[in-house]
Amino acid sequence: MTATTATTRLPSSDPAPGEPGWLPAPPAAAAHVIRDDAEAIAVAERLKPLFSAEAKERDRDRRLPFSEVDLFSQSGLWGITVPRAYGGAGVSQVTLAQVFAILAAGDPSLTQIAQNSFEIIDVIRQTGSEAQKRELFAAVLSGKRLGNAFSEFGGKNVEAFETRLVRKDDHFVVSGRKFYSTGALFAHLVPIVALDEEGHVVVAVADRDAEGLTVVDDWSAFGQRTTASGTVILDAVVIPAERVLPAHIVYENRSAVGPQSQLIHAAIDAGIARGAIEATIDFVRNNARPWIDSGSDRAADDPYTIAAIGDLAIRLHAAEALLDRAGRQLDETIANVSDETIAKAKIAVAEAKVLTTEVAIAAANRLFELAGTRSTLGTHNLDRFWRDARTHTLHDPVRWKFHAVGQYYLNGVQPPLHSWI
Repeated sequence: MTATTATTRLPSSDPAPGEPGWLPAPPAAAAHVIRDDAEAIAVAERLKPLFSAEAKERDRDRRLPFSEVDLFSQSGLWGITVPRAYGGAGVSQVTLAQVFAILAAGDPSLTQIAQNSFEIIDVIRQTGSEAQKRELFAAVLSGKRLGNAFSEFGGKNVEAFETRLVRKDDHFVVSGRKFYSTGALFAHLVPIVALDEEGHVVVAVADRDAEGLTVVDDWSAFGQRTTASGTVILDAVVIPAERVLPAHIVYENRSAVGPQSQLIHAAIDAGIARGAIEATIDFVRNNARPWIDSGSDRAADDPYTIAAIGDLAIRLHAAEALLDRAGRQLDETIANVSDETIAKAKIAVAEAKVLTTEVAIAAANRLFELAGTRSTLGTHNLDRFWRDARTHTLHDPVRWKFHAVGQYYLNGVQPPLHSWI
Protein backbone atom coordinates (compact mmCIF):
# COMPACT_ATOMS: atom_id res chain seq x y z
CA MET A 1 0.00 0.00 0.00
CA THR A 2 1.53 3.31 -1.00
CA ALA A 3 2.03 6.00 1.61
CA THR A 4 1.39 9.04 -0.56
CA THR A 5 -1.37 10.51 -2.68
CA ALA A 6 -1.30 9.67 -6.36
CA THR A 7 0.88 11.87 -8.56
CA THR A 8 1.88 11.76 -12.22
CA ARG A 9 5.64 11.29 -12.51
CA LEU A 10 8.00 10.29 -15.26
CA PRO A 11 9.38 6.76 -14.82
CA SER A 12 12.89 8.16 -14.48
CA SER A 13 12.04 10.63 -11.70
CA ASP A 14 13.15 10.18 -8.12
CA PRO A 15 11.00 7.92 -5.92
CA ALA A 16 8.17 9.62 -4.07
CA PRO A 17 8.20 9.69 -0.25
CA GLY A 18 7.70 6.21 1.11
CA GLU A 19 8.42 4.40 -2.15
CA PRO A 20 11.39 2.00 -2.41
CA GLY A 21 14.63 3.92 -2.75
CA TRP A 22 13.28 7.13 -1.25
CA LEU A 23 15.53 8.88 1.30
CA PRO A 24 14.64 11.78 3.58
CA ALA A 25 16.31 15.03 2.57
CA PRO A 26 18.72 16.63 5.03
CA PRO A 27 17.15 19.46 7.04
CA ALA A 28 16.77 22.51 4.79
CA ALA A 29 17.76 24.70 7.71
CA ALA A 30 18.99 24.16 11.24
CA ALA A 31 16.22 23.13 13.60
CA HIS A 32 15.01 25.44 16.31
CA VAL A 33 16.79 24.79 19.62
CA ILE A 34 14.45 24.70 22.61
CA ARG A 35 15.99 26.25 25.68
CA ASP A 36 14.01 25.01 28.70
CA ASP A 37 11.11 22.91 29.99
CA ALA A 38 8.51 25.64 29.70
CA GLU A 39 9.33 26.22 26.04
CA ALA A 40 9.15 22.49 25.32
CA ILE A 41 5.62 22.33 26.76
CA ALA A 42 4.59 25.46 24.85
CA VAL A 43 5.89 24.11 21.54
CA ALA A 44 4.08 20.81 22.09
CA GLU A 45 0.82 22.67 22.78
CA ARG A 46 1.25 24.61 19.53
CA LEU A 47 1.93 21.45 17.52
CA LYS A 48 -0.94 19.38 18.93
CA PRO A 49 -3.75 20.97 16.82
CA LEU A 50 -1.54 20.75 13.73
CA PHE A 51 -1.00 17.05 14.41
CA SER A 52 -4.70 16.39 14.97
CA ALA A 53 -5.95 18.41 11.97
CA GLU A 54 -5.77 15.52 9.48
CA ALA A 55 -5.09 12.64 11.85
CA LYS A 56 -8.27 10.76 10.92
CA GLU A 57 -7.54 11.09 7.19
CA ARG A 58 -3.93 9.97 7.58
CA ASP A 59 -5.06 6.93 9.56
CA ARG A 60 -7.90 6.08 7.17
CA ASP A 61 -5.73 6.31 4.04
CA ARG A 62 -2.49 5.20 5.71
CA ARG A 63 -0.93 8.41 4.47
CA LEU A 64 2.48 8.65 6.11
CA PRO A 65 3.15 12.02 7.78
CA PHE A 66 6.27 13.16 5.94
CA SER A 67 5.67 16.92 6.16
CA GLU A 68 4.41 16.62 9.74
CA VAL A 69 7.55 14.72 10.79
CA ASP A 70 9.66 17.50 9.28
CA LEU A 71 7.67 20.05 11.27
CA PHE A 72 8.06 17.90 14.39
CA SER A 73 11.85 17.62 14.20
CA GLN A 74 12.37 21.20 13.02
CA SER A 75 10.39 22.43 16.04
CA GLY A 76 13.29 21.39 18.27
CA LEU A 77 11.30 18.83 20.27
CA TRP A 78 13.45 15.91 19.10
CA GLY A 79 16.45 17.42 20.88
CA ILE A 80 14.98 18.47 24.24
CA THR A 81 16.84 15.80 26.27
CA VAL A 82 20.25 16.58 24.81
CA PRO A 83 22.29 17.69 27.86
CA ARG A 84 22.81 21.39 28.39
CA ALA A 85 26.57 20.89 28.21
CA TYR A 86 26.11 19.92 24.54
CA GLY A 87 23.68 22.70 23.64
CA GLY A 88 20.34 21.09 24.46
CA ALA A 89 17.65 21.91 26.99
CA GLY A 90 18.22 18.80 29.12
CA VAL A 91 14.55 18.81 30.12
CA SER A 92 13.22 16.73 33.00
CA GLN A 93 11.60 13.35 32.50
CA VAL A 94 8.39 14.89 33.83
CA THR A 95 8.45 17.39 30.97
CA LEU A 96 9.36 14.73 28.42
CA ALA A 97 6.33 12.65 29.41
CA GLN A 98 4.07 15.68 29.30
CA VAL A 99 5.30 16.58 25.80
CA PHE A 100 4.54 13.08 24.49
CA ALA A 101 1.12 12.97 26.16
CA ILE A 102 0.17 16.35 24.68
CA LEU A 103 1.25 15.39 21.16
CA ALA A 104 -0.23 11.88 21.30
CA ALA A 105 -3.63 13.36 22.12
CA GLY A 106 -3.40 14.92 18.65
CA ASP A 107 -1.92 11.98 16.73
CA PRO A 108 -0.31 9.05 18.59
CA SER A 109 1.15 7.46 15.45
CA LEU A 110 2.97 10.62 14.43
CA THR A 111 4.13 11.16 18.01
CA GLN A 112 5.50 7.62 18.39
CA ILE A 113 7.82 8.12 15.41
CA ALA A 114 10.11 10.16 17.71
CA GLN A 115 10.04 7.77 20.66
CA ASN A 116 13.13 5.67 20.00
CA SER A 117 15.28 8.72 19.34
CA PHE A 118 15.10 9.59 23.03
CA GLU A 119 16.29 6.16 24.13
CA ILE A 120 19.32 6.47 21.86
CA ILE A 121 20.04 10.00 23.08
CA ASP A 122 20.35 8.57 26.57
CA VAL A 123 22.50 5.67 25.38
CA ILE A 124 24.82 8.24 23.77
CA ARG A 125 24.85 10.27 26.98
CA GLN A 126 25.82 7.27 29.11
CA THR A 127 28.11 5.28 26.81
CA GLY A 128 29.44 7.58 24.10
CA SER A 129 32.92 9.06 23.96
CA GLU A 130 33.26 12.83 24.00
CA ALA A 131 33.74 12.81 20.24
CA GLN A 132 30.63 10.68 19.75
CA LYS A 133 28.57 12.92 22.01
CA ARG A 134 29.67 16.06 20.19
CA GLU A 135 28.94 14.63 16.75
CA LEU A 136 25.64 12.91 17.44
CA PHE A 137 24.14 15.51 19.77
CA ALA A 138 25.01 18.24 17.28
CA ALA A 139 23.32 16.21 14.54
CA VAL A 140 20.12 15.86 16.57
CA LEU A 141 20.05 19.56 17.48
CA SER A 142 20.54 20.48 13.83
CA GLY A 143 17.35 18.62 12.93
CA LYS A 144 18.66 15.22 11.88
CA ARG A 145 16.38 12.41 13.04
CA LEU A 146 17.51 9.22 14.76
CA GLY A 147 15.49 6.16 13.77
CA ASN A 148 15.28 2.67 15.17
CA ALA A 149 16.52 -0.77 14.14
CA PHE A 150 16.27 -2.49 17.53
CA SER A 151 13.76 -5.34 17.70
CA GLU A 152 13.58 -8.50 15.62
CA PHE A 153 10.59 -10.55 14.54
CA GLY A 154 12.16 -13.94 15.21
CA GLY A 155 13.90 -15.27 18.29
CA LYS A 156 12.42 -16.84 21.39
CA ASN A 157 12.01 -13.45 23.11
CA VAL A 158 12.68 -9.74 22.61
CA GLU A 159 16.31 -10.04 23.73
CA ALA A 160 17.25 -12.87 21.34
CA PHE A 161 19.15 -10.82 18.76
CA GLU A 162 20.48 -12.41 15.60
CA THR A 163 21.94 -9.24 14.06
CA ARG A 164 25.75 -9.31 14.23
CA LEU A 165 28.47 -6.67 14.08
CA VAL A 166 31.97 -7.80 13.05
CA ARG A 167 35.20 -5.89 12.61
CA LYS A 168 36.72 -5.61 9.15
CA ASP A 169 39.98 -3.69 8.89
CA ASP A 170 39.43 -0.23 10.41
CA HIS A 171 35.62 -0.38 10.41
CA PHE A 172 32.72 -2.68 11.25
CA VAL A 173 30.10 -4.51 9.19
CA VAL A 174 26.59 -5.24 10.44
CA SER A 175 24.14 -7.76 8.97
CA GLY A 176 20.67 -8.81 10.05
CA ARG A 177 16.97 -8.11 9.74
CA LYS A 178 14.89 -5.90 12.02
CA PHE A 179 11.18 -5.26 12.54
CA TYR A 180 9.05 -2.84 14.60
CA SER A 181 11.47 -0.23 13.26
CA THR A 182 9.46 2.87 14.15
CA GLY A 183 11.12 5.99 12.79
CA ALA A 184 13.63 4.32 10.48
CA LEU A 185 11.80 5.29 7.29
CA PHE A 186 11.91 8.98 8.27
CA ALA A 187 15.41 8.93 9.79
CA HIS A 188 18.67 10.50 8.70
CA LEU A 189 20.62 8.20 11.05
CA VAL A 190 19.57 4.65 11.95
CA PRO A 191 20.84 3.24 15.28
CA ILE A 192 21.10 -0.56 15.03
CA VAL A 193 21.14 -2.92 18.00
CA ALA A 194 23.49 -5.84 17.33
CA LEU A 195 25.73 -8.32 19.08
CA ASP A 196 29.47 -7.88 18.63
CA GLU A 197 31.97 -10.70 18.22
CA GLU A 198 32.12 -11.16 22.00
CA GLY A 199 28.35 -11.36 22.32
CA HIS A 200 27.90 -7.89 23.84
CA VAL A 201 25.05 -5.60 22.86
CA VAL A 202 26.22 -2.59 20.86
CA VAL A 203 24.46 0.21 18.99
CA ALA A 204 25.86 0.93 15.54
CA VAL A 205 24.70 4.24 14.06
CA ALA A 206 24.36 3.98 10.27
CA ASP A 207 23.61 6.67 7.75
CA ARG A 208 20.15 6.19 6.30
CA ASP A 209 21.64 6.08 2.78
CA ALA A 210 24.34 3.53 3.69
CA GLU A 211 24.81 0.83 1.07
CA GLY A 212 23.05 -2.36 2.11
CA LEU A 213 20.57 -0.64 4.45
CA THR A 214 17.01 -1.00 3.17
CA VAL A 215 13.85 0.19 4.93
CA VAL A 216 10.71 -1.68 3.88
CA ASP A 217 7.34 -0.04 4.52
CA ASP A 218 5.51 -3.27 5.43
CA TRP A 219 3.83 -2.30 8.70
CA SER A 220 0.30 -3.75 8.54
CA ALA A 221 -1.07 -3.45 12.09
CA PHE A 222 -4.67 -2.25 12.45
CA GLY A 223 -3.54 0.47 14.86
CA GLN A 224 -0.74 3.04 14.95
CA ARG A 225 -1.05 2.68 11.19
CA THR A 226 1.21 5.58 10.12
CA THR A 227 4.26 4.82 12.25
CA ALA A 228 5.86 2.83 9.39
CA SER A 229 7.13 0.39 12.04
CA GLY A 230 8.21 -2.19 9.51
CA THR A 231 11.37 -3.93 8.37
CA VAL A 232 14.99 -2.83 8.14
CA ILE A 233 17.28 -5.12 6.13
CA LEU A 234 21.00 -4.91 6.87
CA ASP A 235 23.16 -6.50 4.21
CA ALA A 236 26.82 -6.02 5.20
CA VAL A 237 26.31 -2.36 6.12
CA VAL A 238 29.61 -0.59 6.77
CA ILE A 239 29.77 1.23 10.12
CA PRO A 240 32.69 3.54 10.92
CA ALA A 241 34.42 2.58 14.15
CA GLU A 242 33.55 5.96 15.68
CA ARG A 243 29.83 5.23 15.21
CA VAL A 244 29.72 2.14 17.46
CA LEU A 245 28.41 2.67 21.00
CA PRO A 246 29.18 0.15 23.79
CA ALA A 247 25.48 -0.04 24.70
CA HIS A 248 25.98 -3.14 26.84
CA ILE A 249 27.06 -0.74 29.59
CA VAL A 250 23.42 0.26 30.03
CA TYR A 251 21.61 -2.78 28.60
CA GLU A 252 23.47 -5.49 30.52
CA ASN A 253 23.61 -3.58 33.80
CA ARG A 254 20.99 -1.74 35.83
CA SER A 255 20.31 1.65 34.28
CA ALA A 256 17.48 4.11 33.76
CA VAL A 257 17.39 3.59 29.97
CA GLY A 258 14.63 0.98 30.20
CA PRO A 259 12.20 2.90 32.42
CA GLN A 260 12.90 6.10 30.46
CA SER A 261 11.73 4.37 27.30
CA GLN A 262 8.78 2.86 29.15
CA LEU A 263 7.78 6.28 30.46
CA ILE A 264 7.36 7.59 26.91
CA HIS A 265 5.20 4.60 25.99
CA ALA A 266 3.02 5.27 29.03
CA ALA A 267 2.78 8.93 28.01
CA ILE A 268 1.62 7.97 24.51
CA ASP A 269 -1.11 5.79 26.04
CA ALA A 270 -2.17 8.69 28.28
CA GLY A 271 -2.32 10.86 25.17
CA ILE A 272 -4.51 8.32 23.36
CA ALA A 273 -6.88 8.35 26.34
CA ARG A 274 -6.97 12.13 26.40
CA GLY A 275 -7.63 12.28 22.66
CA ALA A 276 -10.43 9.71 22.93
CA ILE A 277 -12.10 11.60 25.79
CA GLU A 278 -11.83 14.89 23.91
CA ALA A 279 -13.40 13.25 20.85
CA THR A 280 -16.18 11.76 22.99
CA ILE A 281 -17.01 15.11 24.55
CA ASP A 282 -17.04 16.84 21.19
CA PHE A 283 -19.30 14.21 19.62
CA VAL A 284 -21.72 14.08 22.54
CA ARG A 285 -22.03 17.87 22.55
CA ASN A 286 -22.42 18.32 18.82
CA ASN A 287 -23.64 15.11 17.17
CA ALA A 288 -25.20 12.61 19.58
CA ARG A 289 -28.89 12.42 20.48
CA PRO A 290 -30.14 11.94 24.06
CA TRP A 291 -31.59 8.58 24.93
CA ILE A 292 -35.37 8.63 24.95
CA ASP A 293 -35.67 7.73 28.65
CA SER A 294 -33.35 10.54 29.81
CA GLY A 295 -35.98 13.22 29.41
CA SER A 296 -33.21 15.52 28.17
CA ASP A 297 -33.09 17.68 25.08
CA ARG A 298 -29.33 17.29 24.70
CA ALA A 299 -27.15 14.20 24.89
CA ALA A 300 -24.78 16.20 27.09
CA ASP A 301 -27.55 16.43 29.74
CA ASP A 302 -28.06 12.67 29.98
CA PRO A 303 -27.20 11.91 33.64
CA TYR A 304 -25.57 8.58 32.86
CA THR A 305 -23.43 10.13 30.14
CA ILE A 306 -22.39 12.90 32.53
CA ALA A 307 -21.37 10.34 35.16
CA ALA A 308 -19.46 8.26 32.62
CA ILE A 309 -17.48 11.29 31.43
CA GLY A 310 -16.72 12.09 35.07
CA ASP A 311 -15.45 8.55 35.62
CA LEU A 312 -13.16 8.74 32.58
CA ALA A 313 -11.82 12.15 33.60
CA ILE A 314 -10.97 10.85 37.09
CA ARG A 315 -9.23 7.80 35.71
CA LEU A 316 -7.25 9.88 33.21
CA HIS A 317 -6.15 12.32 35.90
CA ALA A 318 -5.10 9.42 38.14
CA ALA A 319 -3.01 7.99 35.30
CA GLU A 320 -1.47 11.39 34.58
CA ALA A 321 -0.63 11.82 38.27
CA LEU A 322 1.22 8.50 38.30
CA LEU A 323 2.94 9.50 35.07
CA ASP A 324 4.21 12.71 36.71
CA ARG A 325 5.24 10.74 39.80
CA ALA A 326 7.18 8.29 37.64
CA GLY A 327 8.89 11.17 35.85
CA ARG A 328 9.96 12.71 39.14
CA GLN A 329 11.35 9.39 40.33
CA LEU A 330 13.26 8.99 37.08
CA ASP A 331 14.78 12.45 37.48
CA GLU A 332 15.87 11.52 41.00
CA THR A 333 17.27 8.20 39.77
CA ILE A 334 19.24 9.79 36.93
CA ALA A 335 20.76 12.21 39.44
CA ASN A 336 21.66 9.41 41.86
CA VAL A 337 21.94 6.00 40.15
CA SER A 338 22.00 2.94 42.41
CA ASP A 339 20.32 -0.45 42.51
CA GLU A 340 17.71 0.99 44.87
CA THR A 341 16.89 4.06 42.80
CA ILE A 342 16.78 2.07 39.54
CA ALA A 343 14.28 -0.31 41.14
CA LYS A 344 12.16 2.62 42.34
CA ALA A 345 12.12 4.10 38.84
CA LYS A 346 11.17 0.82 37.19
CA ILE A 347 8.33 0.23 39.65
CA ALA A 348 7.04 3.80 39.45
CA VAL A 349 6.92 3.64 35.66
CA ALA A 350 5.28 0.20 35.75
CA GLU A 351 2.53 1.57 38.00
CA ALA A 352 1.94 4.45 35.59
CA LYS A 353 1.92 2.07 32.60
CA VAL A 354 -0.86 0.01 34.19
CA LEU A 355 -3.19 2.99 34.61
CA THR A 356 -2.40 4.62 31.26
CA THR A 357 -3.08 1.31 29.53
CA GLU A 358 -6.38 0.82 31.33
CA VAL A 359 -7.68 4.34 30.72
CA ALA A 360 -6.63 4.35 27.05
CA ILE A 361 -8.62 1.19 26.33
CA ALA A 362 -11.53 2.25 28.55
CA ALA A 363 -11.82 5.70 26.97
CA ALA A 364 -11.67 4.29 23.44
CA ASN A 365 -14.41 1.75 24.31
CA ARG A 366 -16.73 4.16 26.10
CA LEU A 367 -16.54 6.63 23.21
CA PHE A 368 -19.01 4.56 21.16
CA GLU A 369 -21.27 3.74 24.07
CA LEU A 370 -21.68 7.42 24.93
CA ALA A 371 -21.66 8.85 21.40
CA GLY A 372 -24.12 6.35 19.96
CA THR A 373 -24.43 4.32 16.78
CA ARG A 374 -23.76 7.23 14.45
CA SER A 375 -20.27 7.53 15.95
CA THR A 376 -19.35 4.26 14.23
CA LEU A 377 -19.83 5.70 10.74
CA GLY A 378 -16.71 5.61 8.62
CA THR A 379 -16.72 9.34 7.96
CA HIS A 380 -15.75 9.96 11.58
CA ASN A 381 -13.07 7.23 11.79
CA LEU A 382 -13.39 7.29 15.57
CA ASP A 383 -12.40 3.64 15.81
CA ARG A 384 -8.82 4.81 15.30
CA PHE A 385 -8.66 5.59 19.03
CA TRP A 386 -9.48 2.01 19.99
CA ARG A 387 -7.20 0.58 17.31
CA ASP A 388 -4.32 2.81 18.45
CA ALA A 389 -4.92 2.03 22.12
CA ARG A 390 -5.22 -1.71 21.58
CA THR A 391 -2.10 -1.82 19.39
CA HIS A 392 0.21 0.46 21.34
CA THR A 393 -0.61 -0.91 24.80
CA LEU A 394 0.64 -4.32 23.64
CA HIS A 395 4.20 -2.96 23.58
CA ASP A 396 4.92 -4.39 27.03
CA PRO A 397 2.44 -6.78 28.69
CA VAL A 398 0.73 -5.07 31.62
CA ARG A 399 0.03 -8.42 33.29
CA TRP A 400 3.77 -8.58 34.04
CA LYS A 401 3.74 -5.05 35.45
CA PHE A 402 1.33 -6.21 38.16
CA HIS A 403 3.67 -9.11 38.91
CA ALA A 404 6.77 -6.90 39.17
CA VAL A 405 5.02 -4.37 41.38
CA GLY A 406 3.64 -7.08 43.66
CA GLN A 407 7.01 -8.81 43.97
CA TYR A 408 8.66 -5.51 44.85
CA TYR A 409 6.24 -4.50 47.60
CA LEU A 410 5.39 -7.95 48.98
CA ASN A 411 8.69 -9.82 48.74
CA GLY A 412 11.29 -7.09 48.26
CA VAL A 413 12.27 -8.50 44.87
CA GLN A 414 13.85 -5.99 42.52
CA PRO A 415 12.37 -5.78 39.03
CA PRO A 416 14.13 -7.59 36.15
CA LEU A 417 17.35 -6.23 34.69
CA HIS A 418 16.10 -6.02 31.10
CA SER A 419 14.80 -2.82 29.50
CA TRP A 420 11.14 -3.85 29.12
CA ILE A 421 10.25 -2.70 32.60
